[in-house]
Amino acid sequence: MNAATMPANVATLFGLGRIGFAPGTLGSLVALPVAWLAMRLAGTIGLLALCAATSILAVWASAHYAKARETHDPSECIIDEVAGQFLACALSPLSLTGFVAAFVFFRLFDISKLWPISAVERIEGGAGIVGDDLIAGLMAGVVTAVFATAGFL
Repeated sequence: MNAATMPANVATLFGLGRIGFAPGTLGSLVALPVAWLAMRLAGTIGLLALCAATSILAVWASAHYAKARETHDPSECIIDEVAGQFLACALSPLSLTGFVAAFVFFRLFDISKLWPISAVERIEGGAGIVGDDLIAGLMAGVVTAVFATAGFL
C-alpha cells in the first residue's frame, strides 16, 4: 500500500465498502466482533479509546477519499460506520442481546438521519462524514443502555 492509495483503502476497509450491497450495514457488522474483543480485553475504556483512534483515522481517510471522488459522503466509505458502531457498543452491555440491540439501533439511527444526525451530516469534509455516525452511535448506545437498565435486554 502506498501513500496515494492509503486513504481509499482505509476509508473502504480495503475495498469491503465497494461490495455494493448495504455497505454501511456491512461496515457495522465488521465492527461487532472487533468491539466484542476490545470490550473483553480492555473494557469500556479500551473500546472508547479504539473508537477515538478509529474516528481520527476515519476523519482523515474519508476527507481524502471524498475529495478524490468529488462527492460529499461516498457510500463505499465505511470506516465511519465502524467508528459509530464502536461507540454504540461501548455504551451497551457486553452481551449478545446488548450488541444486537446496539447494532439494530445504530443502523436505524444512521439510516433515518434524525436530528441532530442530519445537521452534523451537513458539515463538510471528514468531520461531517464521521460525525453523523458518531452521533448515531451515541444515540444508539444510550437507547440500548436505557433498554438494558429497564430490564428489556
